[in-house]
Amino acid sequence: MHGFIEKQSSLTAEQAIYNERVDAGNPWYYDLKKGQTLRILDLEGNQAVDTTFYPLDDPSDHYSAVATIVAQQNIYLTTGTVLRSESYRPLLEITADLTGRHDTLGGCCSSQSNMVRYAREKEYMHNCRDSFMLAMAGFGEDGIIKRDLAPNINFFMNVPITEDGYYTFDDGVSAPGKYVELQALCDVRVLVSNCPQLNNPCNAYNPTPVQMLVWDATS
Repeated sequence: MHGFIEKQSSLTAEQAIYNERVDAGNPWYYDLKKGQTLRILDLEGNQAVDTTFYPLDDPSDHYSAVATIVAQQNIYLTTGTVLRSESYRPLLEITADLTGRHDTLGGCCSSQSNMVRYAREKEYMHNCRDSFMLAMAGFGEDGIIKRDLAPNINFFMNVPITEDGYYTFDDGVSAPGKYVELQALCDVRVLVSNCPQLNNPCNAYNPTPVQMLVWDATS
């Protein structure tokens, strides 16, 4: 697992100020305040959770996969990883992690990618890009629009890099009760599509719900 060391959290569900289940295929968003912690809990195992981030004082400076990878000189995200924006601004830090494998290369599934990768008749299947845009339709006048969708993180998704430099979608390494926690380094909007993908093993061909919990900085 590329030097991964499991890091447990000391936070308990009873301390959380927010606790909500997100069903498979559904979008979700939440505005984290600086210092707050978000836990993404994989309830049944091997679920991919497509996630991106927007600093609330400048939403156009959204999460950047390239900046995050270059700054840490590692494509794998785990405890200690600082998630960065297009301007290399620190947005969040992964503070606890029980899987050590979170993809930031594959992006989100869309109607177009489903058709190209799998079959023409897959074009109309539920996909994460549509879920993201559905959530964004409810954002109001805050400056975050379709053009701000950029390569996201796929939490719990196993995308190994092959010896010839390609990436593949592989069986997940998560399990029921596994989680990742992130602490906000600024006020930031978290945008999630709990992936509905049925065509590759990222969800074990069976999309399942996840739990979202938030703790205040003083917890």
